[in-house]
Amino acid sequence: MKKEQKSRKKIFVKMEMNVTVPFASQRHAEIAYNSLRVEIEPARSKVSRVLSVKGVHLVASFTACEVRNLRVSVNSFFEHLVLVTETIRQFG
Repeated sequence: MKKEQKSRKKIFVKMEMNVTVPFASQRHAEIAYNSLRVEIEPARSKVSRVLSVKGVHLVASFTACEVRNLRVSVNSFFEHLVLVTETIRQFG
């Protein structure tokens, strides 16, 4: 018996995640921005990340086609963010 092959089309849906992180001051938000902006997303991850400072808030926007890549990128961002905020708390 011959199996029928179903044609499978990949559907590409852009997923976005926006994160707003409040800081005690605009200076602290800018320190975090300058520390995190140097971390470049690997080309193979196919994730786009945009960082900005709006007043006392650090704003991060992530866009990806695959949930796994988005999760890995956001998780890495939060790991670095924790280090930055702990450093600001100690020395800031």
